[in-house]
Amino acid sequence: MNVAFGSDEHTALTDAVCADLETRGHTVVRVDDGDWVDVGRAVGELVSGDACATGVLFCWTGTGASIAANKVPGVRAALCTDAATATGARQWNDANVLVMGLRLTSPEVAREMLDAWFVTPVDPVEAATIERLEA
Repeated sequence: MNVAFGSDEHTALTDAVCADLETRGHTVVRVDDGDWVDVGRAVGELVSGDACATGVLFCWTGTGASIAANKVPGVRAALCTDAATATGARQWNDANVLVMGLRLTSPEVAREMLDAWFVTPVDPVEAATIERLEA
């Protein structure tokens, strides 16, 4: 699966997450040029344009990148702090971009979020609610 990956900073955490994605067999499409607005928008465009099935995005708090990605039609970027939040974002919101903060996320917690992100299906009961987001 192609995974859009973006961060406005190159860190040990972003390296660890990219390596983890590749170990899982994904092709990582990196977006590293620009500030959080540019990176968030670029990841969102890759996901909404179907070049990538999902995205993983970082900025210092995760908030700005999440806001920027969510400006792209069809993107449902979720700022997550742990595996339970990532599970809920996929299950109940059909989120398609996982956003994490560089400041507080450890590589271990990031790995747990990725584990949850890639195995959690969307709850079919939520389909009508999720469709309202596109209106």
